[in-house]
Amino acid sequence: MLTIISWIALGIGLLSSLIIAVDVYRHPQMMKIMNVVWPINGWFFGPFALWTYYRWGRLKAKDNERKDERGKAAKVFLSTSHCSAGCTLGDAVGVPIVAVTGAAIAGSTLFAHYAVEFILAYGFGIVFQYLAIHPMSENNTTMDSLKASVKADSLSLIAFEIGMFGWMAIVHYLLFTEPPVPTEATYWFMMQIAMILGFITSYPANWWLVRKGIKEEM
Repeated sequence: MLTIISWIALGIGLLSSLIIAVDVYRHPQMMKIMNVVWPINGWFFGPFALWTYYRWGRLKAKDNERKDERGKAAKVFLSTSHCSAGCTLGDAVGVPIVAVTGAAIAGSTLFAHYAVEFILAYGFGIVFQYLAIHPMSENNTTMDSLKASVKADSLSLIAFEIGMFGWMAIVHYLLFTEPPVPTEATYWFMMQIAMILGFITSYPANWWLVRKGIKEEM
């Protein structure tokens, strides 16, 4: 039954990503990196991503004619979405790398996943931040924008991975006698849940970063 639920959840996520990707192609975002962010978030947030995209994301399209009346909570939601997409991409890319190489740390593949995925998530996160910050900073050098990206993304990424890694530890040690592996749909369904929890744990960090002026609301 769990396998069936997993396939349904993954199918809904992929369909949500496809719907958003098609609409983003027709209505490109003012900030180019968000054309990538929204479909990625569709994968783990599914119908909720569709709702938030059409309610808030479309307001940031180049051809939008509606008045932007979003409150701070919605703007921070978009900032968190931006961060979460980079983390999600890094985590998703890291999974097959560990699976193919058979890497382990202290005899644990879970710890290898943590290490590889954190490094990749951090790398993608910095790239995503840079692609948001640098085009808006006419007077910034590449290095200035890179430093600002590291400053804006570090706390947010750590907060995301706390939620994501915490859930995968529960999956690995508590929920299953034999944990699912990346070749099974159940593993990726668990990853979807992990991304949602990562989003939830990173939202307060993004709120604080925005309030302190370290990160821009979107």
